[in-house]
Parts: sequence; C-alpha cells; structure tokens
Amino acid sequence: MTYIICEPCVGVKDTACVDVCPVDCIYGKQEDWEILYIHPEECIDCGLCVAACPVEAIYPLDIVPAKWKEWIAKNYEHFGLTPP
Repeated sequence: MTYIICEPCVGVKDTACVDVCPVDCIYGKQEDWEILYIHPEECIDCGLCVAACPVEAIYPLDIVPAKWKEWIAKNYEHFGLTPP
C-alpha cells in the first residue's frame, strides 16, 4: 500500500514529510511543484509522513477521504503509472 498526498498540501511550503521519509519516496521538495507526491512503488508504508504533515494532507490509499479521491489518480499519473 502507499500513501497519497491530497489537496491540503497545495501551496504549502513545509516539507517535514520529505525529511522523515526513510526511503526518500516523497518528491517535489527541490522542484517548483504545487504539491508533493509520494511514489507508490517506492513507499514502504511506514506512515512517518502522516505524523509529520502539518496540514493533515497524507492518507493511506485505502482511506483517502471521498472529497479528495481525485488525488489518487493525480499521484499515480505524476509518475506515469496507472491508478488503481
């Protein structure tokens, strides 16, 4: 399973989640993106990013709130992958 970064992260410049990720699977800290992305094939499901997120924007794939389900596809497609 992977985690998905959702809309509350848009425009947020805090990258604490990137700093705590033990496998460096969160991308966008060095890029000029509107949001950070978690690579679904690199994520080890540790959950450290969830606790570090200052805006509560990170959810396990299977419990992304309905209002932010579109971010699942955006995350997968960002890496050229087919969404589940």
